[in-house]
Amino acid sequence: MFAQLSNRISSALRDVRGKGRLTETDVDDALIEIRAALLEADVALSVVREFAKAIKARAIGAEVSAALNPGQQFIRIVNEELTLILGSNTRSIKFATNKPTVIMLLGLQGAGKTTLAGKLATWLKAQDRTPLLVAADLQRPNAVDQLKVIAEQANVAIYAPEPGNGVGDPVAVAVAALKHAAGRNDVIIIDTAGRLAIDADLIKQAAEIKKAVQPTETLFVVDAMIGQDAVLTAQQFDQEIGFDATVLTKLDGDARGGAALSLVSVTGKPIMFASTGEKLTDFDYFHPDRMASRILDQGDVLTLIEQAEKAFDAEQSTKMAQSLKSGDGFTLEDFLEQLQAVQKMGDLSSMLAMLPGAGKLKNQLTELDDRQLKRTEAIIQSMTPTERAEPESLNGSRRARIAAGSGTSVAEINTLVKRFSEAQKMLKRGSIPGIGPIPGAPRAQGKKVKSGKGARRSGNPAKRAQQG
Repeated sequence: MFAQLSNRISSALRDVRGKGRLTETDVDDALIEIRAALLEADVALSVVREFAKAIKARAIGAEVSAALNPGQQFIRIVNEELTLILGSNTRSIKFATNKPTVIMLLGLQGAGKTTLAGKLATWLKAQDRTPLLVAADLQRPNAVDQLKVIAEQANVAIYAPEPGNGVGDPVAVAVAALKHAAGRNDVIIIDTAGRLAIDADLIKQAAEIKKAVQPTETLFVVDAMIGQDAVLTAQQFDQEIGFDATVLTKLDGDARGGAALSLVSVTGKPIMFASTGEKLTDFDYFHPDRMASRILDQGDVLTLIEQAEKAFDAEQSTKMAQSLKSGDGFTLEDFLEQLQAVQKMGDLSSMLAMLPGAGKLKNQLTELDDRQLKRTEAIIQSMTPTERAEPESLNGSRRARIAAGSGTSVAEINTLVKRFSEAQKMLKRGSIPGIGPIPGAPRAQGKKVKSGKGARRSGNPAKRAQQG
């Protein structure tokens, strides 16, 4: 979502990076570009003004002038102020002392509340909780059925009345769900009705449900792609009903993303969760510092590591680490396992975009296609166990058979085998060209040559051969 904003800000900071001396003019020039980038991203004008004011006050003061590297210090200030705008600290969910914890979702129609209810339930289930989804949206046709489908996909419990078109009492449903959950579920997630716009009926219904169930957490669900309208809507919901934190949906979209950068400052409420994809697992806490780092093209390695830990089995990781260290036993079977684990982590381009400096590789990243991973997976799965263990056994006829079985070409088989062979050689050498030694990998075999006069090579060819 923040690709364009990230590019603009990174470009503005590039001019000050590494400068030995930073003048007020340098700061002003950088801030002009940063302000323009934020306004173009649909960030609220009041937020942009305060942001720029805070940066300038710190940048032209002793904080930067006394620094050994003023350019880097300026970038650090921008990072810290951006993190502050996004909420500074990660807001964790509060669980009730006396179970169950009740979470009520608010938001307009189309914000993605129902899908998000399923994502939140999936996330809670992974935290060893026993969530119950409650279908209290009786206004929108098929809303109850949709939540039933999502509950089945997430494999979580649901409390739902018979679906009706605008009939039923959502307050009664929410209250009955509390009684139903007693002794069964420790978290209740109430999916409420939305409207295309805020109206009196919507406010009254939501207020009555909140009064009846006394939720532990009231979360406002907002579509991150609708810009400043999201901020105005959030303000109205907070004034009329009140909520504790916001949840951003569709954060993987290609909109300008100004809502995420304005919500906290304008509403005074933190962003608790972010939904970043279509899968039920594409959901987690919103980390302001990590998001600021991504916007400034400094990567988000912590999130990448967390995703990897979820996707890679501990035993599988240990086995793979041993294979990588030795360089032996690393087969196409192992490669297939790693490929499947990577696919569990999510979209390949999104993952690589979390690496520092990914903005500079934008063209290469956009060329990456998850379908290529699927094709590679199909090729390896079309091989016999022996062929996976011994790629050198792949003669012409076998490659033709594999190509036919995987729906690919012999040329693609050749490319895969060649690249895999090169990777094996690098692992055995314990070093990757242009990167350096692989941590924990064995050093290349051969005698070490001492430094100093002992390193002088003999003029005798036979002795040189022995030395080298």
